Formats: sequence, C-alpha cells, structure tokens
Amino acid sequence: MYALGIDFGTLSGRALLVDADTGQEIADAVHPYANAVIEKCVPGTKTPLEPDTALQDPKDYLDVLRIAVPAVLAKAKVKPAQIIGIGTDFTASSPLPCFSDGTPVCFDPKLRNNPHSWVKLWKHHAAQPEADYINEIARQRGEHFATVYGGKYSSEWFFSKLLQVVHDAPEVYDAMDRWIEAADWIVWQLTGQEKRSVCAAGYKAMWVYPYGEGWAYPSPEFFRALHPKLETVYGKLSMELHQLGARAGGLTAEMAKLMGLNPGTPVAIGNVDAHAAVPACTVTSPGKLVNIMGTSTCSMVLGNGFQPVEGMCGAVANGIIPGLWGFEAGQSCVGDSFGWFVQNACPRHALGLPENADEGSVHARLVELASASKPGRSGLLALDWWNGNRSVLVDTTLSGCIFGLNLATTPAEIYRAMIESTAFGQLRIIQSFEEHGVPIDEVFACGGLAIKNDFLMQIYADVINRPISIADSKQTCALGAAMHGAVAAGYHANISVAAAKMARVREKRFEPIGANTSIYNQLYSEYCRLHDLLGRHQIPTMRTLKKLRAV
Repeated sequence: MYALGIDFGTLSGRALLVDADTGQEIADAVHPYANAVIEKCVPGTKTPLEPDTALQDPKDYLDVLRIAVPAVLAKAKVKPAQIIGIGTDFTASSPLPCFSDGTPVCFDPKLRNNPHSWVKLWKHHAAQPEADYINEIARQRGEHFATVYGGKYSSEWFFSKLLQVVHDAPEVYDAMDRWIEAADWIVWQLTGQEKRSVCAAGYKAMWVYPYGEGWAYPSPEFFRALHPKLETVYGKLSMELHQLGARAGGLTAEMAKLMGLNPGTPVAIGNVDAHAAVPACTVTSPGKLVNIMGTSTCSMVLGNGFQPVEGMCGAVANGIIPGLWGFEAGQSCVGDSFGWFVQNACPRHALGLPENADEGSVHARLVELASASKPGRSGLLALDWWNGNRSVLVDTTLSGCIFGLNLATTPAEIYRAMIESTAFGQLRIIQSFEEHGVPIDEVFACGGLAIKNDFLMQIYADVINRPISIADSKQTCALGAAMHGAVAAGYHANISVAAAKMARVREKRFEPIGANTSIYNQLYSEYCRLHDLLGRHQIPTMRTLKKLRAV
C-alpha cells in the first residue's frame, strides 16, 4: 500500500508516492509554479510592488494537484485504491485572504489587482513596520506570546502580514471572511472542510499557552490595541485547531476527479514543510537538531518542556512530535544567497568558464576552486543576512556584508566566505538554544544543499564542531507529509511508528576536522563581534541604508 505526500515549496510543488511499509520512494513529479514568486508586479498589471514584497498565486497550488498528482500515479502505475492516505506540507507563514467557501479573494476580478488579495509568501518582508508595531504593543502590554517567540514576532509571520492588509488595503480585510495559512487552505480544498493545524497556528500565529484556561490567541484587547478593525479578527480565524497526524477528512468527489484518486481517501491535517521533515530524518526524541537546508534553513529541535530561547520562531507542545515540545529557529537566506552570487556577481570568465555556462556549472567550478583553499586563507569574513536575520536577531532590516575584500580577492574566495557565514549563523543558533537550556546532542540535515554539496556540509561540521548525519531521502518534506498521511489513515499508530518504518539516514556522516575547527573558532569570534555590533543597534548603518532604499 502507498501514501501520497504533496510538498508545496517556494517555486514548485512536488507529489511523492511512498511505500507505506518501507518508506521506499516509488515515484515523484514536480510542477513549477507558473507565477513563481511574485515580486515585481501583480500578474496582468504593470503597477510595481513595494520593495520586499513576495506574493504567490493559489491557482499554482491547485495546478500541482491537477498536474503533478496524476503524473506521479502514471509513473508508478498504481491504482487509486492502493493509496491509503494523503499528507501535505507548505511553506509558512504563507497566509491568504479568502471568502467563506474557501475561494481566494484574488480570484475576484474586482480585487484581483490589489496585491493584498494574494498569498503573502513566507519571505514577504514588507510587513516589517507592522512587526515592529506588534512587538512594541506586546512589550507595553506584557503579552505572553512574545516570550514564546524568543522576544520578537517576525515580519514573516501570520499577524504581521494581516496587519499590513489592514493598514494598506482595508477593503480587502473587509471583503475577506477568512485569513488562513496556505497549509490549511489546501486541506480545505482537498476535503471541503476548514480544519486548521496547531502547528502553523502555534509557530506563526500567536496560538500559545497559557491564555486563560489553555492554548489560545491573544486577547481581543490586544488586537484592538493594534488596530480598531482587528476587533473582528476572531471571526476571520478558526478557534478550533487540530493535531498533526489527525484525519482532516476525506477527498471530495471533485478533487478526486481532478487528481485521479478515489473519493474519501483520508487527508491529514496540514503541516509546515520543515516540521514534516523532522520525523523523515528519523528524529522523534529530544536533543536532536534537524536543519532543513535549501533557499533558507529551518532549524528544528525537540525538547521535554518549554524554555524561552532568544530568537526562536516559536515553541509548540505537540507541534512536531506528539508528547514533545518542538522548537523552531532558522536562517532567512542560505541557498538563495549562493544563487544570488552566481546569478549577479560572478563573472564566468574569472572562473575559466564560457559566458553561457549554466548555474550548475558555475557552482561546481566555485566548489572546485574554493575547496582547494583552507579556512582563513582568503582573509574574508561575511555576515549571512542577505535576506535579513531570522534567528537570533529576528530583524529583516539587516543585510549581507563581506569584510576583508581587496584587489586580489577571487570569486571562489567570496563564495567560500558566504558559505562559512551561513555556518557561523547556524552555530549562533545552536549556542542560543544551549545557552537557554535546550540541549543539542546530535545534528541532522536534509534538503537540497545537504544532499548535493559535500563541500558545504564539511564546512558546517567543522564550524559547529559536531558530526552531521544526512537524511537518506532527497525529499524529506514530501516524505514526512506522506508519513503523516499514513498515520491519518490509521495505517501506522503514530508518527514515531511511521518514522521507525519509513525513514532512514545515510551511513556516511560528516565529521569535524580538528585543524579546520581551530581556525573557524577564531573566525567565529570575529563573526560574533560583528553580529552584535551591526545587528543589535549599536551601529545603525544597515537600517539607514534600508530606509534610503525605500525612499
């Protein structure tokens, strides 16, 4: 029997068919989003979007169901009756406004040209002023959720983006009946039932404990303090949340026909991509850090109880594995920064490559040249804030920086320094967890960077001075989603049982090299000095430049 995992990423959606007994990946199919990340203007218009906007089209998500799912079934040559359950995962926080029947507001011709009617993708940072205001009001009122989010609520999250809608497009706020995570919206489309996940709500939407008698959103008084219109916010949310692995419902007849599956096929409560990946890396017990490494990095840790940790992205009981607290931190820009460098700042001729060399060839050549050097030899040190800092500073007004450049600096040296900077950022996150009482005994990694770039992973092992185990699956988010689908169908008793049967790690792991670690310790000390000097408001240069850019 088989489970289907559907992973909705930043640029595409993937359907993965998995053997529900062994975890063997039978077939997969990827559908690139037609509108990808909407950053310049709303589709069909020429009106420029403000800086740091990142939107998506929910039609692209439906096209994944329509195209990728039938494709994977055709590849695998399996019958619909052999699919026992469906699980989904999504980037977060990626909320959208919709009407009472689940129709996205951006599908309405009268509101389609308004950018605030579309999905605000996880990396939408234009709501930073709203995040700053939320944090100020939370401090004034002593709101408990600020502690759960490590002291700061991010512009990447649910209510920052909603407050931006209220400020900039009150007509969209008035028109919408629901403000909902895309992770929950897609489950609504599949089952015909609005059932929201405690995972997305806990990590992104201030659903924290204790409020009153238990888990809840902040009080109406807090929302009124943010904006009078938010007095009606409870009516645009769902006050009933559901645990991961629970059955959200069965596939509707309409969706079954669209996807080529049987009506009534069990569908799991929606999950967040990084959180779904944790059990797919075999991790179901405390003390283990899982890094999901791609365009950004999410750092997930399990613990036995709650501890406030500076810069974390939330802590939720049962938020990843039942019976345990799940802590989230992360880095806003990892693979994206390397991609930016290759696309915009790396001349092919300097690498001995033809000008029409593709990006893959450029990355390979940079790795070849950079690996021939040793730590510290370039004299460079970088800060990994190309898309702001998620943890531990929680500040999207910060930006990337490289120190030590001179006329002899090569592209390969810059590339290596940028990789090292992301490893230093990862060590800063690890130390923040440990400094605040959340132990980390083992480190695991998954995602495109972990699978494809041994050079990068060795640098990470050297910098954090810990062995790193790599998930065997190339698509752990989709695998984790499929595992939850199997649990929702009752095929496995819980996600820990599913992980024991369906997940595995590779035999090879990356061990730290002592001589390299010694040099990196010195570089990391300087990284921390710059991290605090430029990131904790002592020197406001980066923020000043950010403001001037928006003028």
